[in-house]
Amino acid sequence: MAQPKNAMEIFQLLDKSNCRECGEKTCLAFAGAVFKGHKKIDQCSKLDQEVIDRYSNASGNLQDIDRNRDEYLEKLKEEVTSLDFAEAAERTGGRFTGRKLTVKVLGKDFSVDRNGKLSADIHVNPWVAMPFLSYVLYTKGTPVTGNWVSFRELKDGKERYPLFQKRCEEAMKRIADVYPELFDDMVHIFDGKQVAEQFASDISVVMRPLPKVPIMICYWSPEDGLESSLNIFFDETADKNLDIGSLFSLGAGLAQMFEKLAQRHGYFEEAAAR
Repeated sequence: MAQPKNAMEIFQLLDKSNCRECGEKTCLAFAGAVFKGHKKIDQCSKLDQEVIDRYSNASGNLQDIDRNRDEYLEKLKEEVTSLDFAEAAERTGGRFTGRKLTVKVLGKDFSVDRNGKLSADIHVNPWVAMPFLSYVLYTKGTPVTGNWVSFRELKDGKERYPLFQKRCEEAMKRIADVYPELFDDMVHIFDGKQVAEQFASDISVVMRPLPKVPIMICYWSPEDGLESSLNIFFDETADKNLDIGSLFSLGAGLAQMFEKLAQRHGYFEEAAAR
């Protein structure tokens, strides 16, 4: 019976679709759970039986899943070292200076050099670093169309939508309800653009977490006894320019970032006191 050396060895066997059929949020999390012995590899429905037989019940010593996530980030950085930066600049809508590939992330410069080193005008954290690297490595560069669709309408989005709704849309709605400056900050701090109201919303703002992956956030204010609501829409080409797991990561990361802004201004405390 094969014994994997680490979670990354298991991760390489998976299709990386983040389908969540195993009960974990991502294929990387599933790989970590198998390595720790918390899951069995046959709980992945997309593996060939030969692979399942080879690794069934295999587990290693307890490992820190954060370390494995860091290993995956390092793997992406390593792939970047063999990337054609000039070609990638054309695909991504970025620019190549001879030493760095730079792409706008929320209007700020985010760069990677030929050694895989990241630098940015904003804080470099995993929720943006991994989608950024996936984007420069794998995006097809499909031009956006301006046709907006929900997360569940994207490829592999339907099964992940309940979690996206909870972690992204519902979380952002709570922020918008108590933080009146939220949409102004989207425009002025993060290079967003308020557009004509879409889908009969009260406020619609378009942001560009990545040049060819715009999102539109629509907010409906409470009215006549109805609660407020908020939905996030993607250009219909989003799943051609970024994988569904990275799109989820961007949505959840934006919600976390906006929550920190609201907390910094004390809005959650004020809401709790009312």
